[in-house]
Amino acid sequence: MLSWYNHAESPLWVMPREDASLKESIIKEFKIHPVIAQVLVSRGFNTLESIHKYLYAKLPDLYDPFLMAEMPQAVSRVIQAIEQKENILIYGDNDVDGMTGTALLVEYLRFLGANVFFYVSNRSTLRQSIIVEALEYALKNDCKLLITVDCGITAANEIAKVVEQNVDVIITDHHVPTDTIPNCVATLNPKLLKNTYPNADLTGVGVAFKLTHGITKQLVAEGKIPPRKIDLKKYLDLVALGTISDMGSLLGENRILVRYGLQQLTRGRRVGLSKLISVSDPDVNMGDLTAFTIASKVAPRLNSLGRIDDPTKGVQLLLIRNTSMAEKMAIELDLNNIERQKIERMVAGDVDQTISANPNLLLDKAIVLSSQQWHPGVIAIVTTRISKYYHRPTIMIAIENGIGKGSIRSIPEFPILSVLKSCSDILLNWGGHDFAAGLTVQADKIDEFKRRFIEAANQKLKNHDIMTKLSLDAEINFEEITFDFMESLKLLEPYGNENHQPIFFCKAKQAWPPKVVGKSHLKLYLQQGDRMLEGIAFGKAQLGPNLRRKNLTLLVAFTPQINTYQGLSIQLLIRDFKVLKEEELDEISISDRREEGSLSPRALKPKLDELTLD
Repeated sequence: MLSWYNHAESPLWVMPREDASLKESIIKEFKIHPVIAQVLVSRGFNTLESIHKYLYAKLPDLYDPFLMAEMPQAVSRVIQAIEQKENILIYGDNDVDGMTGTALLVEYLRFLGANVFFYVSNRSTLRQSIIVEALEYALKNDCKLLITVDCGITAANEIAKVVEQNVDVIITDHHVPTDTIPNCVATLNPKLLKNTYPNADLTGVGVAFKLTHGITKQLVAEGKIPPRKIDLKKYLDLVALGTISDMGSLLGENRILVRYGLQQLTRGRRVGLSKLISVSDPDVNMGDLTAFTIASKVAPRLNSLGRIDDPTKGVQLLLIRNTSMAEKMAIELDLNNIERQKIERMVAGDVDQTISANPNLLLDKAIVLSSQQWHPGVIAIVTTRISKYYHRPTIMIAIENGIGKGSIRSIPEFPILSVLKSCSDILLNWGGHDFAAGLTVQADKIDEFKRRFIEAANQKLKNHDIMTKLSLDAEINFEEITFDFMESLKLLEPYGNENHQPIFFCKAKQAWPPKVVGKSHLKLYLQQGDRMLEGIAFGKAQLGPNLRRKNLTLLVAFTPQINTYQGLSIQLLIRDFKVLKEEELDEISISDRREEGSLSPRALKPKLDELTLD
């Protein structure tokens, strides 16, 4: 088994933030469980108003799309294209965010009677030629308007060439702009410096949805369509799928979009998605879809198209209405995903061997690897796992025909866009976000880029920065973990990026020794007072021998879950645990809190032979 591929080193525990006065105010105002109130305190909420918005915001609380810079110009040009029967080309990026945004605009504009074509970028196309590939398609189909989805903000030179051919361009994107903003009809991007839109965390499909919202409002205001002609809620399933898949923040407006989008998904109106969910896991209950199901089951299968096949099929699946064709496409996507997993394991194995053979790589605060043997379509996934495991900014570069295509993932302590900008003189192209980006580079420039990037990381990052952290939300007693409490926890859903499942902790005794499950997992039997709960610790089977002593007390970090196997029960998903020594049993108590963001002095890294794996 790969030494890092499915595992993570035991983290430092970050104790919950403490504010007794605020906690009591939350309990009194919202009549919620004290433990949930503590979770909200730990998450950094500091006013009752912000908590109310987080818990109870609804669709009417979405921001006005016209708060986004250049929305009026974009809306006006699209309406003109519809009224004059101009052909419109939707050009989308090849990931799920791009596919969903493309499908959304195509379906919406066709409903309004527009002549719409779509084109999705292929993985083999280098980033410096983005949009140029679509220009030929636009000219061939006499398209007078090109709308990008989830791309285009860094392609000023390429868009200039499109405009020269008398094709108007509207950019809808959410990536961080470079110094040169493309000269076009309108650029919709919440991250533009001049932008006044309150939510900078919209994903690509979110920006596309805002365009449809703006068009709808304008058409209604001008009396060109009746107010009830268009129900924008029916497109929120695509918004939820794209936002979750692109790791969009599930706070604020995104949280509203995803919450209602998941409700829309449960209706099964989009047969292609329903079939894909069914193929990926026949046991999934469509009536109870979660963000986790989307992220773990649906997103990888759609993303596999952009990595090793044709992402156009993803848009087709999202738009299809024929049930039998939808099932065939879903099965094909599932097979693609299996192939993607095989390729990914090969690349991961090669990385594992490289790091094992060159342990000095880990003396630096960043990891930069390159190879001509890697498939460029899977390096993003592997890069993410390396970065997570070693808690370092990580770059993997797949070289093909003298050009390196790189995927970058970083940690909160090291935003990367400023570093990439400082290296732009040796990069062909780059772009993305501060913690997830991409680049292209000439093969003979990789060593110089590697030197500069690692030097920047070594200068900025300290040893404690590259230590994995586990942020705890609240301490809880077993007697509080009831089905009513689990129902109350749903207030915090949907879970995802920046709104993870709560992680609780407590002391508990071992009722009896642990049991190894499925070779690599550990089942724990924990007791606190008269209550016993089972816990599952994934990937921690090798720690079983350390827990076979009698009368052990553990400090356990966990997330409670409803287990539906053979009835209903509550079990604990064990995130990490520590065996307490006799002298520590009384020292670690409910009152053992630290300032927000600080670490408990007892939360020390284990010895190498005691690593807990996840």
